[in-house]
Amino acid sequence: MATERSFIDYVAEVVGLGARLTHKKMFGEYALYVDDKVFAFAFDGILFVKPSDAAARRAPDLPQGPP
Repeated sequence: MATERSFIDYVAEVVGLGARLTHKKMFGEYALYVDDKVFAFAFDGILFVKPSDAAARRAPDLPQGPP
């Protein structure tokens, strides 16, 4: 099931970064960017956040797993 645009719009609203947050549709799914750098992907309506020190500090309880 491909990710729907409404899910991406919801993520953008919740993140609240305005024009800094952009996205590109790729093969029915989405890559999300902040300041032109990829920070997450959306597949099948699930948001996968790129592992980084910043993500670990801001959301230490996010579940992690292999790609």
